[in-house]
Amino acid sequence: MPSSSMSRQSPLRQDAVWDVRAQQTVEYEVVLTSDLLAPANNSLARAGISADTPTPARRCVITERTVDKLYGDRMRAYFHAHSVEVHWLVLDSGEEHKDIGSVLRAVTAFDSFGILRRQEPVIAVGGGVLTDIVGFACGMFRRGLPHVKIPTTLIGLVDAGIGAKAGVNHAGGKNRIGCYHPPCTALLDPTFLDTLPDRQISNGLAEILKIALVLDAPLFELLEEFGPLLRSERFQGRTPPSALAGDEVLRRAIGGMLAELEPNLWEHELQRAVDYGHTFSPALEMHAMPELLHGEAVAIDMALTTVISWQRGLLSAAQRDRVLALMTALGLPRTHQACRPELLAGALADTVRHRDGRQRMPLATDIGSAHFVDDLTGDEVRAAAAYLHDPRDH
Repeated sequence: MPSSSMSRQSPLRQDAVWDVRAQQTVEYEVVLTSDLLAPANNSLARAGISADTPTPARRCVITERTVDKLYGDRMRAYFHAHSVEVHWLVLDSGEEHKDIGSVLRAVTAFDSFGILRRQEPVIAVGGGVLTDIVGFACGMFRRGLPHVKIPTTLIGLVDAGIGAKAGVNHAGGKNRIGCYHPPCTALLDPTFLDTLPDRQISNGLAEILKIALVLDAPLFELLEEFGPLLRSERFQGRTPPSALAGDEVLRRAIGGMLAELEPNLWEHELQRAVDYGHTFSPALEMHAMPELLHGEAVAIDMALTTVISWQRGLLSAAQRDRVLALMTALGLPRTHQACRPELLAGALADTVRHRDGRQRMPLATDIGSAHFVDDLTGDEVRAAAAYLHDPRDH
């Protein structure tokens, strides 16, 4: 019989450790095009499949009610012309419907359709809310379905429809749950903008203004000169000057956004210039939902930080006034009754958690450039909000 002393003298086994390392190449196309729904254009029918793959016989297409009302007949005629069998899902739009329930409706549609995991990319046609819902659903289902984004709003063209992130709101938090699941293709067709109301064009112009303020001074000047005209024409280029200006604005905005996203697609680096306008806006947008659109909340955030930059001597009074005047010219708000000290303080605290314990807050140092700070105070935020509520008192 073994003695207890022999047992105690037995050598202890060392922990076994395996280092697992893998790399995944991420590649997707962002294509600025036109007339996607023309039957002679096969871009949509072939989107997301390789050149040697036969045109797919089936697709799951997810859209929203307004888009279906405006373009549903044309979409159905398009797919019929290309002999594609379509399983349709029409979702409610708007931030109030951007939740896990909508994601699960999409997942149920994939299952009932019997979708193939790689050969039948899902097609999402709609605004940023819709493309976020579908992107998240595709990332969840069987650990990843390919999908094609076709944004139909300006904010989708320049922001929500071209990145890797997908998320939905939860428990009062903006995009609180989500994933990184880039599309295989994003098809950007400005002709969809022709049916948007002015307010939705302004909503997208806020995200274009964001790029201009921190990355691209010539884009800011283009917006000053042509922004109101592009808004009224909905980027449809009714005259040669506005056509050229609209194309240049879109190319600079999309290219500027992608240049920032590409080297940091999974946000390993949390100090991001494209977070400008997104410090206070998430909480403000959720608090005022559905009264404020996303771009309107972003504009108010940018107005606050513009004033803070001026208070710190980073912008001159003339630069401050240029920025605020352009916001008005683009149809964007500069403040809101919800911009109370307690909401703004809570918004900043939540952003610090989102940015891993630091503010990492971009502030404009000139029109077209920015730097990051970690020392913003509540007094500065309250003073900026007070200035925007009534500049005459300052």
